[in-house]
Amino acid sequence: MNSKLKPLLVVEDNPGLQKQLKWAFSGFDVHLADSRASAISQLQQHNPQVVTLDLGLPPDTANASEGLATLGEILQAAPHTKVIVVTGNDDREVALRAVSMGAYDFYQKPVDPDVLTLIVERASRLYDIEAENRRLQAAQSGNALDGKNGADHPEPFEQGACRGIR
Repeated sequence: MNSKLKPLLVVEDNPGLQKQLKWAFSGFDVHLADSRASAISQLQQHNPQVVTLDLGLPPDTANASEGLATLGEILQAAPHTKVIVVTGNDDREVALRAVSMGAYDFYQKPVDPDVLTLIVERASRLYDIEAENRRLQAAQSGNALDGKNGADHPEPFEQGACRGIR
């Protein structure tokens, strides 16, 4: 594991495609999963910002049910994670359902490693921006005046100014 690279979880049951994606995502610390159980385990262990998720997972590789269930579990466990659904299923309804469940993007197989890498990098940058925004909001709310005039928690410079007014 390279600690300088951001973790990326690739959920794909095809070993050949796993290998191709691991190579394509050389700018990330790639972790592989081939089922819902292994995806959740890897998610908990590595806390990736971005996940690529094949919807055709075992035991129901012909349909999207297992992949959609995995999407739901990932977003329940880590709601800020950017999940990119990658599938050979060309059903528009499945794509709409995945996005409505919270998927960041939907990518149709066959995989073009350059395009998918661009999508993953964008998702990672968006995650970073949103995380920064959450940190700033938390810091701001920690310094909020609780809707009052600030008399309960005046800043040090305000205390001196108030003493001068008395």
